[in-house]
Amino acid sequence: MGYDFDFSFLATHWRTLVDGMLLTLRMSIATIVLGFFAGVALAVARTQGDPRLRQAVVFYVEAIRNTPLVIQAFWLFFGLAAIQVRVPALTAAVIALVINVSAYTAEIVRAGIESIPRGQLEAASCLGLSRWKMLRLVVLPQAVERMYPALISQFVLMMLATSIMSQISAEELTAAGYGIQSETFRGFEIYLVIAAVYLFMSWLLRLVMAGFAHAAFARRRRLKTPL
Repeated sequence: MGYDFDFSFLATHWRTLVDGMLLTLRMSIATIVLGFFAGVALAVARTQGDPRLRQAVVFYVEAIRNTPLVIQAFWLFFGLAAIQVRVPALTAAVIALVINVSAYTAEIVRAGIESIPRGQLEAASCLGLSRWKMLRLVVLPQAVERMYPALISQFVLMMLATSIMSQISAEELTAAGYGIQSETFRGFEIYLVIAAVYLFMSWLLRLVMAGFAHAAFARRRRLKTPL
């Protein structure tokens, strides 16, 4: 059975796709920045905090990592609305993504913190560095550098997960595709185009983050360590 490909919808709907792509990128950038700092704070709390704080962080991380992202988004958007707390779709989407990625980032950074050799900590202590200076100047820079490839992969997965936010009416790329498909009935072509756009955005995000690593991590440049 033959099939006639028809991409003529791009001539009239390209702006919708571009707007959806730009919103996806904005959501991704906001989530990466906020999720990274929240994840680092959680990792520090889990490794340096008192026992009760550590237990609270463990509960948070496990609760978020073991529940679906779409359920977290639904709870923020639909669940809170049921008790008269209304959160705009885009705000709910970003909050859900930040909450989700912060839990995964916390575990990645925690692994990096715990991988620092004890000898370095003892040397820093001998130099008279306080606990927080040791953490800021010795531990965290190395932990983030060591785990940076894992962080890149996690952030790319998070960017792809923005497609789920179409379920709460966030007008990102996948939602734009839904709208175009409902008008043109060219589902095969539109989702093929959207897949190609996601592939491009994933490559772009990896390229930008690799460029940041090249600029920020001098030791990685010297050793020519691949990401």
